[in-house]
Amino acid sequence: MAPAEILSGKTVSAQVRERLKQQVLEMKEKFPGFRPGLAILQVGNRDDSNLYINMKLKAAAEIGINANHIKLPNTATEADVLKCIASLNGDPAVHGFIVQLPLDSDKPINTEKITNAVAPEKDVDGLSSINAGKLSRGDLGDCFIPCTPKGCMELIRQTGIQVAGKRAVVIGRSKIVGAPMHDLLLWNHATVTTCHSKTSTLAEEVGKADILVVAAGKAEMVKGEWIKPGAIVIDCGINHVPDSTKASGKRVVGDVAYSTAKEKASYITPVPGGVGPMTVAMLMQSTVESAQRFLEKFQPGKWNIQYNQLSLKVPVPSDIEISQSYMPKPIDQVAQEVGLLPDEVELYGQTKAKVHLSALKRLKNQPDGKYVVVTGITPTPLGEGKSTTTVGLVQALGAHLHQNVFACVRQPSQGPTFGIKGGAAGGGYCQVIPMEEFNLHLTGDIHAITAANNLVAAAVDARMFHELTQTDQALYNRLVPSVNGVRKFSDIQIRRLQKLGINKTDPTALTKEEVNLFVRLDIDPGTITWQRVLDTNDRFLRKITIGQSPTEKGFTRTAQFDITVSSEIMAVLALSDGLDDMKKRLGRMVVASNKRGEPVTTDDLGVTGALAVLMKDAVKPNLMQTLEGTPVFVHAGPFANIAHGNSSVLADKIALKLVGKEGFVVTEAGFGADIGMEKFFNIKCRYSGLRPHVVVLVATVRALKMHGGGPAVTAGVPLPKEYMEENLQLLAKGCSNLNKQIQNARLFGVPVVVAVNAFKTDTKAELALVVQLAREAGAFDAVECTHWAEGGKGAVALAQAVQRASETPSNFRFLYNVELPVIDKIRLIAQQIYGASDIELLPEAQEKVALYTKQGFGNLPICMAKTHLSLSHDPEQKGAPTGFILPIRDIRASVGAGFLYPLVGTMSTMPGLPTRPCFYDIDLDTVSGEVNGLF
Repeated sequence: MAPAEILSGKTVSAQVRERLKQQVLEMKEKFPGFRPGLAILQVGNRDDSNLYINMKLKAAAEIGINANHIKLPNTATEADVLKCIASLNGDPAVHGFIVQLPLDSDKPINTEKITNAVAPEKDVDGLSSINAGKLSRGDLGDCFIPCTPKGCMELIRQTGIQVAGKRAVVIGRSKIVGAPMHDLLLWNHATVTTCHSKTSTLAEEVGKADILVVAAGKAEMVKGEWIKPGAIVIDCGINHVPDSTKASGKRVVGDVAYSTAKEKASYITPVPGGVGPMTVAMLMQSTVESAQRFLEKFQPGKWNIQYNQLSLKVPVPSDIEISQSYMPKPIDQVAQEVGLLPDEVELYGQTKAKVHLSALKRLKNQPDGKYVVVTGITPTPLGEGKSTTTVGLVQALGAHLHQNVFACVRQPSQGPTFGIKGGAAGGGYCQVIPMEEFNLHLTGDIHAITAANNLVAAAVDARMFHELTQTDQALYNRLVPSVNGVRKFSDIQIRRLQKLGINKTDPTALTKEEVNLFVRLDIDPGTITWQRVLDTNDRFLRKITIGQSPTEKGFTRTAQFDITVSSEIMAVLALSDGLDDMKKRLGRMVVASNKRGEPVTTDDLGVTGALAVLMKDAVKPNLMQTLEGTPVFVHAGPFANIAHGNSSVLADKIALKLVGKEGFVVTEAGFGADIGMEKFFNIKCRYSGLRPHVVVLVATVRALKMHGGGPAVTAGVPLPKEYMEENLQLLAKGCSNLNKQIQNARLFGVPVVVAVNAFKTDTKAELALVVQLAREAGAFDAVECTHWAEGGKGAVALAQAVQRASETPSNFRFLYNVELPVIDKIRLIAQQIYGASDIELLPEAQEKVALYTKQGFGNLPICMAKTHLSLSHDPEQKGAPTGFILPIRDIRASVGAGFLYPLVGTMSTMPGLPTRPCFYDIDLDTVSGEVNGLF
């Protein structure tokens, strides 16, 4: 009989790698930017493990697989390893994942627990119990097979001999080779016998084998004379035996006596060079197979998201009834659906979570999606449905048109929620859910802002008190105390010294003059702009006297409380692009001027670090969902008058990365386009660097009739009959406001889609007229919407119009250059956005222009604090007034947030409660724990 033909693993594995290389190239051509991903997790630093891993990394690079080697120290605990595995399980860029064994840790680690923690669909080593179970019951198309048996099977196939019907013997029953080899041969229709160390008739069993696979781990245990003539022999063993002829004093042999076995077998694998090279090749093959399965299940760039089916009712129930009738998906499921990793998500119960900023860092090289801002015409006091339209649009884009889409909205203040406005989660069948969670505490961001803001207020008054009651030396001794005989400046004190031009770090080296400069902020009480805040509407805190306790030694002053969302810290949160940026902005906030007219900052007060600590969790966006299961970021809620009225930059940036190039992020700007949209463009986009693709302008027949001269619309009072009956003439006249707001949007070079939010009292002719006049005024398109009653289905036409508009060129531009003088920037906004003929600065405003220019703040953007009920400063002037003089009463600075805000007319930053507040209708079912009532 002729000697056996050699089954060279080197040759076959090279062929496999070449085939895989071609498959990966085909994937890349079909799905540009896609690469199969392999993660190799190693614990410790064993030399043999390093060698094997390098082989795998080299093979992956050759094929085109993106391989990532994660190395944990040998001090890693089982919990450390499991946490890393959980992160890799959730990473959509990882298709294959192996844990390099053995685990080289000083700590006790259960290897089986670790291997079973790997997600079965990524377990390309095939070592998890689930994959082993699937293999044992024959589910070969739905599992991963351990690489060595898989390589053995590939070598057997190379012979061209049919496995079906053959008698096979496997020597060895390990979980890695023997047991899975038995199952693999069995389900390829061989008759299989497994032998092991306790088999008494081993030679006899080997003699019956047409196919012999040996994985016993014992050098040359199987003798050549045992082998059936013509058998296929696969030797998995790697053993070292003494050999004085070798430089190392030993040589590598298999489990089969190769020299005699090859005389009887028809095919045989050498050792080394047989099974060994196949193991790495099969790992690569399994990784590519996993990537192919991923592509079959998930289209790259497309989320695999579960949408909720709405069950619409007529008449439409109350908002809270609708909200509570739908079970939200677990929020960790939502996070996984949109591509967030487990360690990027911090759960706050089952329905809301915070998203770590590490997600933005991970996704930084991903292209941004399409950026859409929802704004509105000048509204009635009832609002025209911007939030409802925002939610309806994302439900339409996601659940109905199957686009990746995120809504980014502001968190509402509890003050208006319990006051007259109610909640802000949208309405009808277009809501963020659970609405009671959304409208109340959420994850505590507003409470964090309240604490941080009031810490600054307390620091201001305490510092003035201590400076008034202590000598320079006493202040210095307390500010720079001796601890264990050592005096040392803190980092924030070093910054203050540098700001003062004192380049010293030794506390004992300061002169008396330098000590005086250092310890005395010399705050001028009349210039304090920092107020205390509370997230409750309380009119009796609008003006208060503080310091009345005898312990304050008669140092009283008049102060006030504002609503929390008007705090500059809220605006800082909304405009920050990271933790470091937020900390710097917090430190730049100006609280007053000193008696020399210089700005006093929170950094001067020494409170910057403490503020950052209080805000470290608030900076993370909050993840929720809509009724139809599309994702929502709820983050920040700055006022739209004294602040810019937009949700956070960070939420938008993360969302734009998550949706991908073809996806959409829809955000909302507060009040009408003349206020929220103008600030979105000139302030938010200026700081974020983001460029919008589409403006959605929400209009209602009701509001347009008001602008045409209809009777006043008042919250809590039934609408006059003019709003209940068709009146095309009144409506056409009121469209002057719509025309102006369309022109305002087009000033920035962005296409405008008008969403006509339909009410049941609107007639078809009225809705058609608004659509017609909007298009004639220059809107890209105008669409009637019924999303309040129909959910996303009622906004599909709007979503399609937005898609088309997003494909047109967006020639975005700012309205003004920040380098212009303050007065010129204000005039540009007044004339071009509001329609004023000019501005008039009252004496106090003129003084502030001079002061802020002198202090170096003249180059900040402008944030106009103006009524939202008119394009002008007079809320009674409806339509599109022109030719008026816009009075500027005062100007204030939010230096940390990064803008100056001129005050147009009078306004309160602490709302009051009405005669019948919303809280009359809110109650708690103490049995079920459900919130009942209206929001």
